[in-house]
Amino acid sequence: MTISVRQNVVRAAAWLILGFTTSLGAEVTPYAGQEQRAIKALSEREIEDTLAGKGMGLAKAAELNHYPGPVHVLELAPKLGLHEAQITRTRAIHTAMQKEAVRVGQALVKSERELDRLFASKAINAASLRTTLSEIGKLQAEVRRVHLQAHLDQRVVLTEEQVQRYNVLRGYGANAAHAHEGHSH
Repeated sequence: MTISVRQNVVRAAAWLILGFTTSLGAEVTPYAGQEQRAIKALSEREIEDTLAGKGMGLAKAAELNHYPGPVHVLELAPKLGLHEAQITRTRAIHTAMQKEAVRVGQALVKSERELDRLFASKAINAASLRTTLSEIGKLQAEVRRVHLQAHLDQRVVLTEEQVQRYNVLRGYGANAAHAHEGHSH
């Protein structure tokens, strides 16, 4: 054999050996390391955000369809030209949303913790799985409803012009590019 053919055979053999020995080892999955979580289905960040009543993108259906959120409306109040009554009402919407989102979020984390406990203790069965998942599903829907309701309530506080300005300032729609020219984020 010539040297280049011999080198190719050696390389091919090395790749085969490497592939065989790698397949004998543990497969790395996207879940690797998550078995150490306090609640396996939730990251620490997800737990913290849920307990804090944060939106976590749950209200995108409203936000991206011209129903502003109270947190961002308050942040943009001067640029939106809100008058005092609008600011007062927006704060009230935000406070009510926050209080309810925290309350429901605590119940959701508690139910997720219970599901994790049932699996970890091997106490899970078809009935407890169904019951626990039903509760989790209801709580997830309720957290989302709380956030979406705040957007719904906020929409009626603003004028149409303020909603349009909000969309531009948040970067939504065709005119959004002009609002961000020369601005750094």
